[in-house]
Amino acid sequence: MPFFHALTTNPILYRALLAWFISQGLKVIVAWVKAGRVDLERLTGAGGMPSAHSAIVSALSAGAIRFTGFESPLTAITITFALIVMYDAAGVRQAAGKQAEVLNKIIEQFRLHKHVSEIPLKELLGHTPVEVLAGALLGITIAYWN
Repeated sequence: MPFFHALTTNPILYRALLAWFISQGLKVIVAWVKAGRVDLERLTGAGGMPSAHSAIVSALSAGAIRFTGFESPLTAITITFALIVMYDAAGVRQAAGKQAEVLNKIIEQFRLHKHVSEIPLKELLGHTPVEVLAGALLGITIAYWN
């Protein structure tokens, strides 16, 4: 299969996927330390520490720099892509999460008065700047790990 062959022979792809996998695992550990319980939803869920989005795109960019050089067109593409993804993770998606939190409070007020029964909106959508930075540092570290 071409994907599995690429996974074993393409160091940029391998490290990017490894960064995602490790960051998702770390989310479970961080949530466990904070809440005192294991939340396996963190393995696939958006938001939380560290940002898996930042980890994967940072590993992709750092891998492009490491294996193709800083002046490579691939590096330019991956850095631009990484900046867009990290901006979205910290800005747009975090704002959407805050809006979901407010809407859930409004829905709860309606529910208390038996006016509506809605499924709560997902509030953990985006990342704080620290979560984005942690994900970026994780991705870069994994890209340069031998």
